Amino acid sequence: GSGGTSSGSGGSSSGSGGTTTSSGGGTSEPPPPGDPANGVPFGHPDAGATYPMHDGFTLWLVEEFEEALDLESDPIWTWSDGGLGEGLVRFQKEAISFDDGKMRLTVDDAENVAATPQSCSHAEYSTVFNKPLISGEMRTRHNLFRYGRYEARFRAPSVKPNDVVTNGNYISTLFVFRTPKFQNWREIDIEVTGNGPNTVTTNLITANDTFQWNASIQEVNPFEFEGVDTRSDFHDFAFEWVPDRITWYLDGEVVRERKSDDGGLPIPEMSTKIMMNLWIFNGGAFGGTEGANNEYPLQSEYEWLRFYKWDGDDTYPCATMNAGCLPVEDLDFSSNNPCDELSSTGQINGKDACQATCN
Repeated sequence: GSGGTSSGSGGSSSGSGGTTTSSGGGTSEPPPPGDPANGVPFGHPDAGATYPMHDGFTLWLVEEFEEALDLESDPIWTWSDGGLGEGLVRFQKEAISFDDGKMRLTVDDAENVAATPQSCSHAEYSTVFNKPLISGEMRTRHNLFRYGRYEARFRAPSVKPNDVVTNGNYISTLFVFRTPKFQNWREIDIEVTGNGPNTVTTNLITANDTFQWNASIQEVNPFEFEGVDTRSDFHDFAFEWVPDRITWYLDGEVVRERKSDDGGLPIPEMSTKIMMNLWIFNGGAFGGTEGANNEYPLQSEYEWLRFYKWDGDDTYPCATMNAGCLPVEDLDFSSNNPCDELSSTGQINGKDACQATCN
């Protein structure tokens, strides 16, 4: 996230440090099917498709969204029950849907959504107070993904029905984010924002022992692209992350490159989760100053997602693509929601983490 917040799971707690426990039983997961070394990526690829190749990278994970994913049982993907302290939305699975070959994230007034958020958020490992809006965040279950090329083809919301011109407030995203952020906050973002049909922000966050976003932990770069309409048209958003640089792309063209020897924040070096979400900022500065124009529901649509593993990384993703091959430090406080049976217990700053129940 950027411009005052994070598109990851920003919390409302303060303080730093914290002690944690280990994986909480996630190691019994069966490995997902796939054999990328022999041309069969994980996920749900189109068996008849010929996918683009990128030198130095191997196609590892593909989601075509041609069929609905069961986010309770899928071996790779799940949903978040988070909610940013500096946002107006609470994430719930009911806001994620699959239809017409697309994954859709819908933000709507909470009273219109058949979801009953609990005050305890596992994704936030803390209490999230009542939010006026419900939205969706689809994310991978585990901190499995590190160096590689991340791509998604998606379309940002229109602020009003059949109106791609009026500006409002939203942040429509593709990003990687390490949990729990209060230990090691690592994040790389692409954020399409509501302040214009052609506004895209790239961001990098690196911090340790930090609960809340602050300007010193990020390097944000907003762009306005002439002739680009992210609301009426789908576009290909991507970033390549390798040890010494991050390169962001729009429709195959480089829009930003950040090298490790540029100075500033270090390039993230720890494994992360892949995330896509849609959220509304409550301050009006980031995401657009005209949030009063938002006519809910708003919807972002994803046609596909692809992850290409960097061939130089022989650690992540680990061999069986599940909790069984991850070290314990990648599994601490890794729960995304009350139903995923992942680690959510332990102490943060001397207090027991809150616990929600799976309904």
